[in-house]
Amino acid sequence: MMRFFSSPHLHGGNRSQKIMLLVIVAALPGILTQLYWFGYGTLFNIIWATLLGLLMEAGVMILRRRPVGFFLKDGSVVVTTLLLALALPPMSPWWLVTTATLFAVIFGKHIYGGLGNNPFNPAMLGYAICLISFPVSMTVWTAAGQYLNLADQWLWFWTEQGQIDAITQATPLDVIKHLSGSTIGEMWSANPDVVAYKAAMLWINIAYLVGGIALLFLKVFTWHAPVAMLAGLAVMAFLFGAGEPDLYASATDHLFLGATMLGAFFIITDPVSSATSRNGKLIFGAGIGILTYIIRTWGNYPDAVAFAVLLMNLAAPLIDQYTRPKAYGQQS
Repeated sequence: MMRFFSSPHLHGGNRSQKIMLLVIVAALPGILTQLYWFGYGTLFNIIWATLLGLLMEAGVMILRRRPVGFFLKDGSVVVTTLLLALALPPMSPWWLVTTATLFAVIFGKHIYGGLGNNPFNPAMLGYAICLISFPVSMTVWTAAGQYLNLADQWLWFWTEQGQIDAITQATPLDVIKHLSGSTIGEMWSANPDVVAYKAAMLWINIAYLVGGIALLFLKVFTWHAPVAMLAGLAVMAFLFGAGEPDLYASATDHLFLGATMLGAFFIITDPVSSATSRNGKLIFGAGIGILTYIIRTWGNYPDAVAFAVLLMNLAAPLIDQYTRPKAYGQQS
């Protein structure tokens, strides 16, 4: 029986598998730092999402009559579920992780034809759908450094019950968004748990920054999109924060809170759903940075990386249309 595969038919051997492995290894500093500050919940997210993702990937391949082992070995579904698990709150129950994984793998990837055909970043699609559908569950975090023991975390993951003493729904970005007439300094003073959370997110973002720089040196991706995103976010924060620093968060806060570094180096660098030309990557990254600031500051959601990425995914084909270098001899 003849088997048909989507283009491109020429490939670099195990290059895709190697890149996925490098991404996973580079994410380890951030993963370990996240585990240190927020405990076993992140680990449960990773294990459950990865197992489900592999099962869903295998099921789709069987339905499409494709070789299961060949497609599982490329590692793309593992990277997708890993990034999704890291983005989800550590207190996510099993059903929330399951829903996010379902939308990421099936609706974010395979409904468009599988690897290389998805117009949206699958992990961010799964995350955004859950954030819209289950906003309360998506904002449940343990207080930084006060996470549950393994047994209590296991019980919470499956039943949402257990001995819970340190639950918070106020992250630093939540505090900044809802100042209610107070200055940022006054809000920090009134929320000591959030200050600890802020320190945790600083170290987590630094860890992802280190991993991202390693990927840059290994030439897994170019610098254009990450640097443009960080620059766009920082410039917006400077423009608005310089005049009213008590009302608007600083550029440092925006760069090292939330999912900024994870987004800049591990999410927007997806070669399939992003712009492809150099100038296109600069526009793509800058657009994500600007949209992240706008949604964080005036939108309904404190951390806006997922929505900014999805909006710029929509714009990526148009960006490429106007920035892709002309072929030799092509008429202008």
